[in-house]
Amino acid sequence: MGLAGIIAREEARFRDTHAKSVAEAGALEAHWLFGAPFHWMKDWAAPAAIVAARGEGATLTDIDGNTYDDFCLGDTPGMFGHARPEIARAVAAQAARGATFMLPTEEAAEVGALLAERFGLPFWQTTLSASDANRALIRWARAVTKKPVIVVFDGCYHGMVEDCFVELRHGRTRSDAGLVGQALDITRTTRAVPFNDIGALEAALAQGDVAAVLAEPAMTNCGMILPEENFWKRAQALAKKAGALLIIDETHTLSVGWAGAAKERGLTPDALVVGKAIAGGFPAAVWGVTSELAEKIAAVPRSSGRSGIGTTLSGNAMGIAAIGATLRELATPEAYETMTRNGFELGEALWAVIKKHDLPWCVIHQGARIEIVFASVPPKNAAEMRPALAQHELNHALHLYLINRGVLIAPFHMMMLVCPATTSAQIDRLVAAVDSFASAYSQESAT
Repeated sequence: MGLAGIIAREEARFRDTHAKSVAEAGALEAHWLFGAPFHWMKDWAAPAAIVAARGEGATLTDIDGNTYDDFCLGDTPGMFGHARPEIARAVAAQAARGATFMLPTEEAAEVGALLAERFGLPFWQTTLSASDANRALIRWARAVTKKPVIVVFDGCYHGMVEDCFVELRHGRTRSDAGLVGQALDITRTTRAVPFNDIGALEAALAQGDVAAVLAEPAMTNCGMILPEENFWKRAQALAKKAGALLIIDETHTLSVGWAGAAKERGLTPDALVVGKAIAGGFPAAVWGVTSELAEKIAAVPRSSGRSGIGTTLSGNAMGIAAIGATLRELATPEAYETMTRNGFELGEALWAVIKKHDLPWCVIHQGARIEIVFASVPPKNAAEMRPALAQHELNHALHLYLINRGVLIAPFHMMMLVCPATTSAQIDRLVAAVDSFASAYSQESAT
């Protein structure tokens, strides 16, 4: 029966051990479109939504009492662990004084200084999400350069930003199928190029109409794709020569190091976006710019309250408090040392399982983030990654198998993230579950 047999058995097992979640799914469907407060919550491999009860550190418990080793961590917002008391204290204290004023608080000055010290950019703004931050910087880039086009890398994802929903097929940029309900032709103002392809990037910039290159230091949403040696050194030089701004999105790659992957790789971007984990799971993001870009932004004519950039809740007092607590107490050098060590341990152990079973898979690893890719060698761009991601049945089967053995990883592909609270015992359980699946998969494939 192959993978279909594994999936059928695992779905039955899930229903037996998740009776309350299965029942709750009916209540959710009564009033929530797609059966959940947000439709991504239904993208897990389980036959019904896992209904969360609580989380603590690297552990999550559902309403059936099932406990999971959590390597998803909210798809990164919980990168420093669930229910951190530092965040709870900071947010509760500010809530008691007032949640939002559309005025800065005294702590805002200190938080700005902390951001500047850590990331090396002097001027900052806050938003509610990385989507908002990326959208704002695209707009500012076009305003200051007087150029209409942005360049992104094929397979990218920068949040719910219309300009980035493109893909490269047969050498041409086209709208991504995920861009639902879009009336305008995004390909007129966005170009996609393959990651790690300096020649393609140079050609895209040569037309002289590019306002900005927007990219992750390493791609994380089309599977994890690492930059080749010297790629970013050359790419940064090309952008500068073309008069295009370099915007780096660290939303996922903050897991690489204390100041993110850009600093680790020697990048000096014009602008930086950090979302998700920057506020310890509280909804907030930040974007920062160089002094030169800040001066150009400030010179752009705009009406007060009518720039079309930002929302009323951006920079709310509770978000500022959460960002401050994260920078001071959670995202410490010691936390990153632990996370990096745990990430290396997990990556090496998964490689051992793959070699043991002689599977045509590989492991891609950077910092606290690890991914199993269903390809024999690490892909260098989205075109090479897509065949691995297209193995939907295998992806579904392994995810569901892990869920039933008390392990959660990011539901979209085989991405794993460790936090400071992740233990060696949790890593061992994840590796054992992958090993057990590999044995079952091999046996099913042989029948």
